[in-house]
Amino acid sequence: MTTTITTNKPFHIDKKRVYEAYKAVKSNAGSAGVDEQTIEQFDSDLQNNLYKLWNRMSSGSYFPPPVRAVSIPKKAGGQRILGVPTVADRVAQMVVKQLIEPDLDPIFLADSYGYRPRKSALDAIGVTRKRCWKYDWVLEFDIKGLFDNIDHELLLRAVRKHVTCKWALLYIERWLTAPMDKDGIIIERTRGTPQGGVISPILSNLFLHYTFDLWMGRAHPDLPWCRYADDGLVHCRSEQEAEALKAELQTRLAECGLEMHPTKTRIVYCKDSRRKGSYSNVKFDFLGYCFRPRRAKNSQDASVFCSFLPGVSASALKSMRAAIRDLNLRRRTHVSMADIARQLNPLLRGWIEYYGRFTRAALGPILRYVNQTIEAWMMRKFKRFMGRKAKPGRVLERLSRERPGLFAHWKIGIRGSFA
Repeated sequence: MTTTITTNKPFHIDKKRVYEAYKAVKSNAGSAGVDEQTIEQFDSDLQNNLYKLWNRMSSGSYFPPPVRAVSIPKKAGGQRILGVPTVADRVAQMVVKQLIEPDLDPIFLADSYGYRPRKSALDAIGVTRKRCWKYDWVLEFDIKGLFDNIDHELLLRAVRKHVTCKWALLYIERWLTAPMDKDGIIIERTRGTPQGGVISPILSNLFLHYTFDLWMGRAHPDLPWCRYADDGLVHCRSEQEAEALKAELQTRLAECGLEMHPTKTRIVYCKDSRRKGSYSNVKFDFLGYCFRPRRAKNSQDASVFCSFLPGVSASALKSMRAAIRDLNLRRRTHVSMADIARQLNPLLRGWIEYYGRFTRAALGPILRYVNQTIEAWMMRKFKRFMGRKAKPGRVLERLSRERPGLFAHWKIGIRGSFA
């Protein structure tokens, strides 16, 4: 699947493009769609599967199958419905995504961070931290059910403005209306783009580019904002300005068929040592970080003051503890400590890399929990520690000094505390 087509198909699609899309889909993993075919099963007859997909897409006869509806729990409670396409359909969507992204991404504004190459959630956290120091107030907003409620007509108007490839337009329209299979019941769709689809993030970004990003530039060019998918922040100079903006934004979203989330949208006062006023809301969560007043130290004279800073959020810490509990390490007495480290370190490295970028000390509770989990494992594995709870802690403390590379948080000098 690496040669250029030479046939007289209606649409000229390079076979290599299909193969490159497949490699991207495989690297992202993912579960099976309605046909129950896994990536491994797709791989077992790879050349034939890719050829059939290329042939149908090139001839215009490719119609996406229904997406499989999967319910996953939300952090704040309730369920979110993901639409899982088949492996072949994910490859087809990736073909179009990789085709249109080089043309679409450059039109997006600098403060749109979600689902974009060379931009990350940490970039959004960093710029937000600096702006909270400059502006006293923040409007934190969330769009309720964005992926389920995107207006197809408005979206296609934007797509047709920027995408000129006929076959890409054809398949985008077909994906938007592909039905959803929920426990064998076929549900027709007239709005939205399935959360879980490969093409959905860039389409939702395009929709919000016109709905919010450009609108902010016209209506409030002097107020900085930051958006990551359907989560956004606007920095304001006063509470009154934030209240007025909230009402305006609510009207704007309604004009585009969207709704501001009633409980996740609020106005926050960025309280610190310089800001003497008081307000009921002085913290907000954004991309796994909690922005709130925190103790800070002056780098010049070491004096302590209050600053408005991001640190890992309570909900993120709760998710991390749950991830460790799910490993059931305390009862795995048949394995060695090196085996425990091999299981924990990929998680720890990821958490430290993301949540340790800002206010690393806020990771203390989860790192203490990791040490407590290792201690509990030692108590079960080595009977000599039974009834002597303090001793495994001392052994771990010594081990963390002698072998700091054993666990990821020891290596960088974050050990938490030992019992």
